[in-house]
Amino acid sequence: MNAVPTLPDDLDDALEASLGRFPIADLTRSVQTLIRQYREGFDRSVPALGSEVAVAAYAGYRMPATYSAVRSALRQVALRAPGFAPETQVDVGGGTGSALWAANAVWPTLRTVTVLEQSPSAIAFGRRLAGRAPAAAVREARWQQAFVDRSAPAPTADLVTMSYVLGELSPAVQEDVVGSLARGAARGAAMLVIVEPGTPAGYARIAAARRLLAASGLHVVAPCPHDGECPIRPDQDWCHFAVRLNRTALHRRVKDGTLSFEDEKFSYVAASARPWPRAESRILRHPLKRKGLVTLRLCTTEDGLADRAVSKRQGETYREARDAVWGDAWPPPADQPRPPE
Repeated sequence: MNAVPTLPDDLDDALEASLGRFPIADLTRSVQTLIRQYREGFDRSVPALGSEVAVAAYAGYRMPATYSAVRSALRQVALRAPGFAPETQVDVGGGTGSALWAANAVWPTLRTVTVLEQSPSAIAFGRRLAGRAPAAAVREARWQQAFVDRSAPAPTADLVTMSYVLGELSPAVQEDVVGSLARGAARGAAMLVIVEPGTPAGYARIAAARRLLAASGLHVVAPCPHDGECPIRPDQDWCHFAVRLNRTALHRRVKDGTLSFEDEKFSYVAASARPWPRAESRILRHPLKRKGLVTLRLCTTEDGLADRAVSKRQGETYREARDAVWGDAWPPPADQPRPPE
């Protein structure tokens, strides 16, 4: 797995300048608290981002991984919907703005963006970062204080995103929120993309959301090649993908880490009222590559989970299999430009 740049240069510079306002020791302590919350569960009665240092620690700890995961998911959506050129975006529970930056990297057609976030400290921090962006859609984004709960109105935009939010809500509220997003997408023919951590629990939330979106009449765009029941048994496996990202020196210090990279695993679903051409299948694991043979673990429309062996005798198909990576559609889209890395 090749590592990708952690953040765009402008965001990286803005983040480093913003984190420089706080002692590294304070940031590291706050990061350890956040890590413990992610592992043990959030106390929903206490805001996770209730102070400036907590917001700064969250941004330093999570923005590189969240940005990379969301951008990776959105790139797969762009590949399946090459005619999709959103001009408006609403990011629900946007934190410090990772999905705002990621969406603009994939779709520079964006003109008007609204970020909905409950924490005033996160809004202030995210707005400060966005103010240094070269893209007007990011720089001039509207930041609104809003709670993600069952009373929130359904947002309408060409693109609606919600990343790493469902896990902070109770199961009953999760269902109501996803239902509201589905209704908004159905009315506006929008693209709705939900991203969660690539853990069994994160996938379970995505699977539940996917069932609700399909029951609401939306069409799954990615990663699934169909709208039917997921063939993966939750007691045996879970559907997730991964992106490897470089760690900057500051990122390593904030996380008290030593490796120059990390792998962010994520699960996601994208759905739309408009049916887009779907992948024939999706690669669910790292391709197994031997001399003259590549084996692909696939989620397929007709056969559910299946292993496909591609030999060197298959010429161009074999070369495509050698270049394929975990998370790609299979076979790759023909004669279609890839969105920006």
